[in-house]
Amino acid sequence: MSENKTNNHIKIGVLAVQGAFAEHRQILEKLGVETFEIRQLRDLEQDFDGLILPGGESTVQGKLLHDLRLFEPLRERIESGLPTFGTCAGLILLAEKLSNDGHTYFATTPVTVERNAYGRQLGSFYTEENFEGIGKIPMTFIRAPLIQRASQDVQILATVQNQIVAVRYKNQLAISFHPELNNDLRVHQYFVEEIVKANQIQAKKAA
Repeated sequence: MSENKTNNHIKIGVLAVQGAFAEHRQILEKLGVETFEIRQLRDLEQDFDGLILPGGESTVQGKLLHDLRLFEPLRERIESGLPTFGTCAGLILLAEKLSNDGHTYFATTPVTVERNAYGRQLGSFYTEENFEGIGKIPMTFIRAPLIQRASQDVQILATVQNQIVAVRYKNQLAISFHPELNNDLRVHQYFVEEIVKANQIQAKKAA
């Protein structure tokens, strides 16, 4: 990342191997944030400030990440502090443990997640609940996972019916629902503001 980058010039890479990546880009463009799609290894050669892991099929995404040789470079960037935002399948990719699946992926967020936790009858639903630091927001769930347990150093940002659906851990924001499917821009704005803060801290260290 460039040390002289201004707060107003942020570039976010959106994983685009499968899933709802286009919707994330549309939301970020409304916020005036530059985005690009991460589809192959050479896409990581450019300079960027944040990463979005979208909803979709986590098993397919995980396989493609390995097949395209994107997995290790992205995991290294996440572990090195790159601001990262995972939604639905993205949460599964970030989770340290999956309670109903022996596989894990990046495993960089110390939470235990249950895949497809709401079952068929509640496979998709909509609600509005409070998100810490933002207020009440729309939440669209589609065959969503939920966070069963979180370590003590994980900040819980939102719950639905006493179940954890949004957390923050260091540079990582992970949520069960799909903010990109509503017209409310505030969750993405929250992530952008976290990137701005990270850039400010980096600039101070470099000064």
